[in-house]
Parts: sequence; C-alpha cells; structure tokens
Amino acid sequence: MSELIDTKLEKFKLRFARKKDVALVLSFIKELAEYENMLHEVVATEKLLKESLFDRKVAEVIIGEYEDKPVGFALFFYNFSTFLGRPGIYLEDLYIKPEMRGKGLGKIMLSFLAKLAVERNCGRLEWSCLDWNEPSIKFYKRLGAVPMDEWTVYRVNDKTLADLAKSFDD
Repeated sequence: MSELIDTKLEKFKLRFARKKDVALVLSFIKELAEYENMLHEVVATEKLLKESLFDRKVAEVIIGEYEDKPVGFALFFYNFSTFLGRPGIYLEDLYIKPEMRGKGLGKIMLSFLAKLAVERNCGRLEWSCLDWNEPSIKFYKRLGAVPMDEWTVYRVNDKTLADLAKSFDD
C-alpha cells in the first residue's frame, strides 16, 4: 500500500500511484484531454500505462485525494540539463477535477513536486502549458513560474517518427 502524504490542507493527501491505479490514471488523462479538446488524441491504454509506469518505470504519478477520494493527479519524469549537469523533473500533466479547483490543491501538488525535485537534487521543475489556457497561465505566474517564450517545442510522432527512424538505416 502506498503511504499517504499529509499536506497543509487537512482533508487533502497525496500518494504515489500503484499498479491498481492504472484505470484511475487513464480516466484522469482522458478528463484532462477532454478539457484540452484533445480526447481524440488519447491512444493510451491501461496495458500501455502499466508497462510504462510500473514495468519500465519511465514516469511516476502522484494521486491527490480529498476526503479519501481521488480528485487529481500529476504525471512526471526526469529530463536532463546539460548546462546544469543534473536532472530535472518534467511535469507532463497536472489535473484537478473541475469541482475541486480553487481550493489550492494544484498549488499543493506543484509544491510537493518542487520538494521532490530538491530532495532528488534536480536543478529544475518544468512543464508546458497550452497558450490558450489563461487560467493555468495566471496560476503558474502567481507561483513565480516564468514562460520560456524564446523556446519552441518541436515534435515528431506517428509516421514522421517512424520515417525519421528508418532514415538512419537508409
């Protein structure tokens, strides 16, 4: 059983996800994707999440529980800064159920991840935010986060990823 981590908010506890939480994690991913109008892009399955999170351990998940009910999650993994010579934590997703927003739960989860980053000797905690998501942008700026406006994220996936990989052998 995963140990509950007390927070400043008496009814709100955190814990690391367990294998039996895979369906819950997938449901949070789908809720977040629906909020971001990207549900059609979710191809993750319970099997894929179990393999990635618990067999290969390429990412970790924190579950937030309010009055013993799961109300949010944060999925994160290590990245690495060559300039710092140290790892960082990259927050892939942070999601709090809409009815639970405004209680400070997201801030608590982010501060826990910051604490984890410090304890694990990481040099950074970073994440991306959709440019239309004004409520989140304002929230992050209030925490002291700074946008990396001079950076643009690039991505290859699906057929483009396969084609690029194949070009190595061509």
